[in-house]
Amino acid sequence: MTTAFDGKTLMITGGTGSFGNTVLKHFLYTGIAEIRIFSRDEKKQDDMRHHLQVNYPDVASKARFYIGDVRNLQSVQDAMHGVDYIFHAAALKQVPSCEFFPMEAVRTNVIGTDNVLHAAIAEGVDRVVCLSTDKAAYPINAMGKSKAMMESIIYANARNGAGRTTICCTRYGNVMCSRGSVIPLFIDQIRAGNPITITDPSMTRFLMNLDEAVDLVKFAFEHANPGDLFIQKAPASTIGDLAEAVQKLFGETGTKIIGTRHGEKLYETLMTREERLRAEDMGAYFRVACDSRDLNYDKFVVDGEARTEADESYTSHNTERLDVEGTIKKIMTAEYVQKALAGEL
Repeated sequence: MTTAFDGKTLMITGGTGSFGNTVLKHFLYTGIAEIRIFSRDEKKQDDMRHHLQVNYPDVASKARFYIGDVRNLQSVQDAMHGVDYIFHAAALKQVPSCEFFPMEAVRTNVIGTDNVLHAAIAEGVDRVVCLSTDKAAYPINAMGKSKAMMESIIYANARNGAGRTTICCTRYGNVMCSRGSVIPLFIDQIRAGNPITITDPSMTRFLMNLDEAVDLVKFAFEHANPGDLFIQKAPASTIGDLAEAVQKLFGETGTKIIGTRHGEKLYETLMTREERLRAEDMGAYFRVACDSRDLNYDKFVVDGEARTEADESYTSHNTERLDVEGTIKKIMTAEYVQKALAGEL
C-alpha cells in the first residue's frame, strides 16, 4: 500500500530512545527511503546499529545515524539536509532530575525544540510532529513547565509563518515500559526478591504502549493543520492496582510505600478545561486546534457571556478506570512485559 512516507526521509530526534526503536519497527519494512537517527549518545547509536544489522539485515541500511544535540543548532541543521519529515522526540523526561536541574530541561526541551523547528523551516522540511507530555497541562514541576514552554514554541512557530513546514504536537501520558518508567522497575524489584516501592497507591496514571504512541504520532502526521495538538484517549489505573497487576504476573514480594517524589502529581491531565472548549472528538483521538488569533486583540469583540473553560479537564481520574484484571490485560500488550515473562530479558 502506498503511503506518504514512500521514498521519503524521516528524521527522529532522540531516536535511540524507546520511541525511536518502536518507530523503526513500524517503518523499516515500508517504502520509506531513509530513517535518520539523531541523538547525542554514540553508545546507544552503536547498539542500535548492531541490533539492526543482526535482526534486520535486509533493511538495516535504511537507518542512518547522526551524532548531535538539539541544543546545538548547527548540528541539528547539518543533519537535516534533504529531510522530508521529522518526529521530534528528544527531551529530558525524568521529573526528579529536571526538578534538581531545571536549566538543563530548558536547554533541551525549550531551546532544543526551538532549534529543531527553526532548522526545519530553514531546510524546507514538509512536516514536523513534536512529542509532548501530560505534564505540560497545568504544570507543577520543572519538566512539565519546560514542556509547556516547548508547546508554546511549537504553536508560535506554526502560527507565525512556518512557510511550507506544517508543525503540530502530540501529548500523551505514561508510556508503559519506556525509558525510566515504573513497570520495568517493579519487575526488577520482584526478580531481586524485594518489595515493590510505591509512591502513592491512589495515584492514577494513563496506560498506553509504545505502539500506541507511534500510532498517535502517525495520526497527527496524517491529519494535522498547523499548530494542532493531538491527544489519544486512553484508560488509566491506580498505581496500587498497577503494582498488584505486575505482582500477579511476576510474583508476590510485597509492597513498600515511599511517598511521592519531587514534583509528582496525583493524577495526569492530558487536556485542560480551556483546551477542551476547542477540542474536536475524532474517535480514538482529540484534536485541539491552534488559537490562531494575533496580538491585535481589539479586533475581537465578544457580545454577551463568553465561556473560557469546559466543565472539566480530561484526566487519569475521569477517564476509563481499569481494575486489576483490566490492568493485567493492558500491560500484557507491552512487548517488554511479554519478553520478561518469556525469560528473554
